[in-house]
Amino acid sequence: MNNSKNSILLVDPEFDPNTASDCNLLLKITGDSFSYAIIDKHSKQLKAVFDQQECEDINVELATVLKKDSYLNLPFREIKVSVYTPNTIAVPNEFFCTQDLNAYANFFNEEQSDTLYTRSFARFGFTSVFNLEKFAEQTLNTFLASAARYEQNAPVLALGSGIEHTALLLDFTTGSFNALLLDEGKMRFQNTFQTENPEEFNYFLLLLIQELQLDAKNLPVLVSGIIHQHDGYHTCLHKYFNHIHFNLPPAGDIDHAILDDMPAHYYSSLLALDLCV
Repeated sequence: MNNSKNSILLVDPEFDPNTASDCNLLLKITGDSFSYAIIDKHSKQLKAVFDQQECEDINVELATVLKKDSYLNLPFREIKVSVYTPNTIAVPNEFFCTQDLNAYANFFNEEQSDTLYTRSFARFGFTSVFNLEKFAEQTLNTFLASAARYEQNAPVLALGSGIEHTALLLDFTTGSFNALLLDEGKMRFQNTFQTENPEEFNYFLLLLIQELQLDAKNLPVLVSGIIHQHDGYHTCLHKYFNHIHFNLPPAGDIDHAILDDMPAHYYSSLLALDLCV
C-alpha cells in the first residue's frame, strides 16, 4: 500500500500486468476527486485501487496521473469511466427519441464538447443524455480513447439497482456528495452537492428533508465513499435519521481481499461502475 497526503494506492502483490487483457479498468471522476480500480475478470479478484481526493485542479491532476501511472497504460479487456458533468438530462424512456439528441444539446453549456452520449437506465425508466467538458473529453481521447463514458451518478444508480424499497443513498467525496432517493425502488430524486464542511452538509440535508418531505426517523440511509463513523458528516446524519448503514461494494463473485485493511464502503460506487451497461 502506497499513500500520500491526498491519495492512496492498493495493489495485490501478485498482480501481473501481463494479465491486463483479462482485466477491467474502472475510473471514477468527480468534481474534486478521481479513483480507479482494476478487476481481473478471469481470476475474479480486485487487483488494484487508487484514490485521490481534494484535487485543486481536477483536470491537471487527472491528466498527470493518466500520463505517468504505468497501470493505466495497460491493454485492458474493458474500460469504463464515469465523469462529473453539469450537462445532463434524464429523459423518461416513453419520451426519448434518438432523433431529438441535438435538441437536448441546446440546454447545455457551450463550453462543453460536441459529442453527445446516451445511457439507458431501464431499471429506473429513463435515458441519460450528456456531454463532457472539453478538457475532460480531450484527456480521455488522449489516454483512454476506448473507454465507455458514463456520467457521475451512474455508479450510484448501479448501487441502487437492486433496492426495491424506499431508501436514501448518499455517496461522498471529501468535498461533495451525491444523493439518490428511491421510492419503492423507483428513482424519485438525484443530485450532486458541493460541501466544504459538515455545517454546509447539514444545510443541504435539511433542505432535502424539507423539500422531499422525508420521513427521516424511518427512512433507511445507505452511505458510501469518504465518510467515517462518528465523523462530522456521520454525526450530522444521526441528528435526523435513525437507520444509517454503510453501503458495501456490490455483492458478487469478486474477491475484494486487498480492501481488508480499509473501510470497504469507501469504494462501493467505484466498484459498482463495473455493473454499468
